[in-house]
Amino acid sequence: MCVAIPGKIVSLDGDMAKVDFSGNMVDVNTGIIDAKVGQYVLVHAGCAIEVMDREKAEDIIQLFAEIEEMENGYQ
Repeated sequence: MCVAIPGKIVSLDGDMAKVDFSGNMVDVNTGIIDAKVGQYVLVHAGCAIEVMDREKAEDIIQLFAEIEEMENGYQ
């Protein structure tokens, strides 16, 4: 199964962006979308595949955080 994860663009340099994933900064290719600093993007395999609505992105980020908390509780 493949999972795409939302993150927030904090800087752009050509087709590359620094994207914040809950405090983890990752270099992401934005060549197939038109993205701007401050927008949320859906990222899969190092490539931004969609610009997302902020509210939708934050909801997904919160769901991932809840899943992580549940998994940590079972270890």
